[in-house]
Amino acid sequence: MTATILQRCEAQGLRLTAPRRIVAEVLEEASDHPDVETIHARAAARDASISLATVYRTVNLFEELGILERREFGDGRARWEDAERDHHDHLIDVQTGEVIEFVDPEIEALQEKIAARLGFELKGHRLELFAVRRRRPETES
Repeated sequence: MTATILQRCEAQGLRLTAPRRIVAEVLEEASDHPDVETIHARAAARDASISLATVYRTVNLFEELGILERREFGDGRARWEDAERDHHDHLIDVQTGEVIEFVDPEIEALQEKIAARLGFELKGHRLELFAVRRRRPETES
């Protein structure tokens, strides 16, 4: 990643109001994939005057500017992550909603191979695996 969310906002000439700055900081610090309500809770903990509507407008603006990416993990809530994070794929536990990021060189190579076989040069992809945890085998006594 070359610049922070705040730096990319400034580079695009975006007027950074105090609420926008706080939302950007919350997103910069996020290690998960927060939805708007989670972002709002984190932002409101810093400044109680930040409204949910302001957070919605801010994340949508950041998405339009290419600063954030919207993710849909099948639970009906849009989640957000930095658009300039290093490439990774997602495994979503459909029972708990936990999102696990991973990178697998074999999957990456296979996707390139498939694109080439079909006559294409791969420019990007998104891979989201939806799964449930396997039951652990009971230990024998």
